[in-house]
Amino acid sequence: MKYGFSDRVKYLKSSAVRDILKVINQGNIISFAGGLPEEDLFPVKAVDEAFHKAITTNKKALQYGETEGVPQLRELLADRMKQKGLHRSPDNILITSGSQQAIDLFSRVMFNKGDVILTENPTYLAALQVFESYETKVVAVDSDDDGMVLADLEEKINQHKPKCIYVVPTYSNPTGKVWSLERRERLLELANKYHVVIFEDDPYGELQFDESETPPSIASLDENGLVLYTSTFSKTVVPAVRIGWIVGPHQIIRIMAQAKQATDLHTNSIGQHALVHLLQDFDIDEHIQTIRKTYYERMLVMKRLLEKANIEGLEYIVPKGGMFFWVKLPNEMNTTALLEEAVKEGVAFVPGAPFYVSDPEQNTLRLNFTNSEPALIEEGMKRFVKVLESTYINK
Repeated sequence: MKYGFSDRVKYLKSSAVRDILKVINQGNIISFAGGLPEEDLFPVKAVDEAFHKAITTNKKALQYGETEGVPQLRELLADRMKQKGLHRSPDNILITSGSQQAIDLFSRVMFNKGDVILTENPTYLAALQVFESYETKVVAVDSDDDGMVLADLEEKINQHKPKCIYVVPTYSNPTGKVWSLERRERLLELANKYHVVIFEDDPYGELQFDESETPPSIASLDENGLVLYTSTFSKTVVPAVRIGWIVGPHQIIRIMAQAKQATDLHTNSIGQHALVHLLQDFDIDEHIQTIRKTYYERMLVMKRLLEKANIEGLEYIVPKGGMFFWVKLPNEMNTTALLEEAVKEGVAFVPGAPFYVSDPEQNTLRLNFTNSEPALIEEGMKRFVKVLESTYINK
């Protein structure tokens, strides 16, 4: 039967990362492909107790709830954000089904067909999927290790009159870079000058390796109501809870809440009430310290093995936090083709091309270091480097 799908369906694309995971999960492959947290670090006992309390002490945890989210959870989130210099009212916080829904709801209420979004190149793949599904035009801004190149940003603001600037400035996916304070401040100045909204996506901000280098969120520097800020519990508690939040100008959050009513009524009540108990009864900051220490140690293992690769022209950014290495190989190497050879050797990564808005660099790739124990990283990286060196020699 021929089905009458909407025209918008043609803008939906499968995730390259999800497609790779389907393949590698079928065999005995060491995967550096997914952006997965370490399951052995999940606070299972604390989560179990929090859900038990939620279900047994408050029947509202099993009931329909407010679209904006459980009030007590929003108050706790407002308090946590204050500790990071982000002073916002609980009334301007919307609880979402993961920060991914925040991106989708924002796009739904803000963008018309053909509206322009400026972002870095490369950038978060799943955000590009959302933007493209709403028939927007995503335009890449040049960037370096410190963030967007300001001259190019201002030129493209003037040229394209964007509706929004989307950024992942802290331990970004896929590059792992962190913007300098100057670039954060100058972005705000330009956004204010040209009246452009900034969408700051911050899922990795708490996964920093050096507490003496804590970058302020762009939202914490905003005095003019220009920035929407979203984050999630997926990287610090457990992904399966599927709870994130977004905070921003009241008018935008209010319209997003109305869109959420039409989408799923509200984020699951049990999970929200459980998080209230978890934040009250569990030392989540101490737990985050454990995560940071573990991920830092794993990052160093991967870095050491990358250093041993005998390939002229191999470059990578040493992460200061987050979950990823971004690797650039010699220009003649194609990482999409390289992945096939790597899988044969029992190791996987994500080719870099799908993360690009335009002009993809085929010689780039992303490696995840958080979801494998050091011994597995050792073995996987030996396989990976073997494939790299073999391919490089044969070029």
